[in-house]
Amino acid sequence: MSSDFLSSVEARASAVRWQLHRYVDVLRGADLDVENYDPSEHGPLVSFSGVDGMEEVDRYWVNAPFAFVSVNYSEAENEHRYVAVEPELDEFERDLLEDLYEDIRESLVFRAEYDPENSEAILKTQMEDLLEEYGVVLDMNTFYRLFYYLYRSFEGFEKVDPIMEDPHIEDVSCDGYDIPIFVYHDDYADIGTNVTFEEEDLDSFVVRLAQQSGRHISIGDPVTETTLPDGSRAELALGTEVTPRGSAFTIRKYSEEPFTPATLVDFDTFDLDQMAYLWLAIESNKSLLFAGGTASGKTTSMNAVSMFVPPRSKVLTIEDTRELTLYHENWLSSVTRESIGESEDITMYDLLRSALRHRPEYIIVGEVRGAEAMTLFQAMNTGHTTYSTMHADSVQTAINRLENEPINVPRAMIQSLDILCVQTLTYVGDDRVRRNRVIAEIEGIDQRTGDLDYSTAFEWNPVDDSFEQYDSQVLSDIQDERGWSRSELLRELQNRKRVLRYLVDQDVTDYRRFTALVNEYYAHPERVVERVTDRLDEDVDTGFGGE
Repeated sequence: MSSDFLSSVEARASAVRWQLHRYVDVLRGADLDVENYDPSEHGPLVSFSGVDGMEEVDRYWVNAPFAFVSVNYSEAENEHRYVAVEPELDEFERDLLEDLYEDIRESLVFRAEYDPENSEAILKTQMEDLLEEYGVVLDMNTFYRLFYYLYRSFEGFEKVDPIMEDPHIEDVSCDGYDIPIFVYHDDYADIGTNVTFEEEDLDSFVVRLAQQSGRHISIGDPVTETTLPDGSRAELALGTEVTPRGSAFTIRKYSEEPFTPATLVDFDTFDLDQMAYLWLAIESNKSLLFAGGTASGKTTSMNAVSMFVPPRSKVLTIEDTRELTLYHENWLSSVTRESIGESEDITMYDLLRSALRHRPEYIIVGEVRGAEAMTLFQAMNTGHTTYSTMHADSVQTAINRLENEPINVPRAMIQSLDILCVQTLTYVGDDRVRRNRVIAEIEGIDQRTGDLDYSTAFEWNPVDDSFEQYDSQVLSDIQDERGWSRSELLRELQNRKRVLRYLVDQDVTDYRRFTALVNEYYAHPERVVERVTDRLDEDVDTGFGGE
């Protein structure tokens, strides 16, 4: 006999003896003393030896110490692969995990005192009780590997949990059964992963996402759009009725901390002049519409500039799926609802019509697609300040969409819109970036041609990735409304630029801190400008930042 054959037999015999030892432990019964996980004492929970034929180019934790991501590159195929690395379980552990899952699920259903805020501690206690009941002796490494999968199932996103925990991921796309999930990574763009779903698992996962979000999905009604419990947007399709390759989902991840205007300036989506202009326009009750293609950042920008709304002004938001987050006390949020039982759908049109009875000063609509646009522009014409988004890749395309089916807003009403911002997802060099392509001002109807006139206040120059500024009728109108001289208008814009520069330099990404300073500016503008100017001057003296 060869030495390799003998080694193989010995290895199998050793594995069998080890499994028998574990089953004997089950029969004996045991007391389990759960300790806090300590990697130096209990050893690592995950291991990874790489992907054959590929070179690892990046590695980072997404849920330490349980899961990390390894990004690999194949020069031969010229492609990256996203590998979610999680703890490995042997056959005995997988069987044990299945038993634990069933028993804990049944226990949690009847546990009246279950508290989501303490779900981790409750789950550990339940595991410990059940393992002692089973009589299983486990080391802490095995306990925490099992705990990870249970927690992932009950409180996380099952197989896609590491992806959902990854702050670099913007979108998650599953196109069908046994097809690798694709993600959009902010460093590597669209990239395939090592995560797949079999038919039964994927169907179950899609149904679960819908149920957790309070939506219905079935073979008879196989498509739904919803907001997940963490705030992410999801488009779900069940079975093969409308998606022949099997159940599918696309998740647009939600950031718990919305981008501030300072963040958008830091990302070069806008420059300081544009943001100071929008700040003054919003304070002066000018209506805005953000247009752009898919994933161009329309809603993100609208949410960000909404932080300029003066404090105590009544704000009402209307959305299909919850995305907007404001740090504003006088804010009423409303979301559409599908019919329940014999009740009717509550549409954006219904909510917008109701909103006007609340006498809001600012109305923010997630996206206009149909009949609600007419009501939105009626609100503009009656003096309400409104913000919304729509899909369009240019100013003229946006106007054409507004004027034609299915939106059908009369041209005479569109002229009540003050500002139209068009955003784009594009490339600067090898980097995929978002830029505000143009800020246009609606000037009214040309009496000679009957066409809607608009002018350009700002425009992005892709040649050198800069923004160019032109004359602004909106600023001239604000100057007249405030009774300012030209120098007073320019000084006001310069002051706001200084405040924004300070916020960018200080890396104020928290929307609460950002809004607090903006509100302080409204109350004591001179004091705020003096303070931030002193700080900016200090930075210049020490060689950092400045105007």
